[in-house]
Amino acid sequence: MRLILVGPPGAGKGTQATNIIEKYGIPHISTGNILRDHIRRRTPLGEIADGYISKGQLVPDDLVLELVEERLKQEDCKNGFLLDGFPRTVVQAEALDQYLQKLDCKINSLVNIVVPDDILIHRISDRRTCLDCNASYHLLYKRPKQEGICDVCGAKLIQRSDDNETAVSKRLEVFHHNTAPVIDYYRKHGVVLDIDGTQTIEKVKTSIEAAIEAVVK
Repeated sequence: MRLILVGPPGAGKGTQATNIIEKYGIPHISTGNILRDHIRRRTPLGEIADGYISKGQLVPDDLVLELVEERLKQEDCKNGFLLDGFPRTVVQAEALDQYLQKLDCKINSLVNIVVPDDILIHRISDRRTCLDCNASYHLLYKRPKQEGICDVCGAKLIQRSDDNETAVSKRLEVFHHNTAPVIDYYRKHGVVLDIDGTQTIEKVKTSIEAAIEAVVK
């Protein structure tokens, strides 16, 4: 099972990624995690990537592709994987397809969690985070027992600077600009599964599993 997971900020992508890898027993491959691991281990690729990141620059496509291909060669990816944060561009998508063709396989599905921007802005703007232990809360879905105070450690809850309405709107704009062409690319290949992300977490999970199973059959 070779999957790509796409979803805007606040869509619950992290939760659903966990559900998918547990359901199908495949590794969760995040380009962000791969980059951080290489930088931490000070590998040659990590040193090069860190040179771009430290300057606030994007890591070039060819370097990202090299990192991903190296990860996909590992034994745990033999029976499939869940890609998260990759491919970010059509160039990366095309290169991924070419690489997988050499292995005589292809992407089975791109799971696209769809949530309207106004709902996402509302969801994220109501998030609160503990200043000390980073526990997460939500003013509607997961309220703290005491207003403004963390249940876990008793520290003050804050709204992260990138969780305000203006910042969230900009993040969503960037997401749509970068991701729409990639989704369109895979839609032409007939592998996009659009999932209604406005449902409950459990219903989104069930919808994803049903969509994937329908493709497999």
